[in-house]
Amino acid sequence: ADRNVRGVNSSTSSASNREVRRIEAEQDRALIDQARRGDAQAFRRLVERHQRRAFAIAVGLVRDEQDALEVVQEAFLRVHRGLERFNGGSTFFTWLYRIVTNLSIDLMRRPARRECGTEPVPDTRQGWPVPLLAELPNADPAEGVRRAEIACRIDTALASLPHYHRAVILMREIEGLSYEEMAQVLGVSKGTIMSRLFHARQKLQRALSDYYREEVGEPTAERHGRE
Repeated sequence: ADRNVRGVNSSTSSASNREVRRIEAEQDRALIDQARRGDAQAFRRLVERHQRRAFAIAVGLVRDEQDALEVVQEAFLRVHRGLERFNGGSTFFTWLYRIVTNLSIDLMRRPARRECGTEPVPDTRQGWPVPLLAELPNADPAEGVRRAEIACRIDTALASLPHYHRAVILMREIEGLSYEEMAQVLGVSKGTIMSRLFHARQKLQRALSDYYREEVGEPTAERHGRE
């Protein structure tokens, strides 16, 4: 029964996400048409609608806030110059994501660049870093430390992934893109996306396995015998 309920909820959520994307795409197309006619305010609204998600992908890939800001700025410059060439074959945000992703990968491939990763990357989902739970009123300090440690472990594990695996994790798990949208962004097939996501999740699981063992304890031979 629980499986059926989860299936219904998943289907409902997917349908809801598709409707949100459809409405967003229509609004973006209207703004693009206005911007093509010289409406600077319309382009500003496009930037405001998508800059947070663009930065989230960029900083997750390049692991440095300043580099991510430069990537996003360059991406929107390219978008502005290329508005006339946008034919609506894909949604605006997948077009923008493709530009951001390609610029981020180009930056990471520069021989002189050393990838960051020593400092935690901020949570940009709401536009600012999430405070430690221990800093909130009436919060359990031990729980706050534990959550901070989990976040740090996950961040370190993400940093250890190659960029093409990190990208699919960020797009799927953080931004909630569909397989089809991810395929458009990265310019590969849906099957390639699914394969990359499978292997990326496996690598994350292995990277976090030590922490899992610390938290739940390693099963003993006796427990395995009973099972």
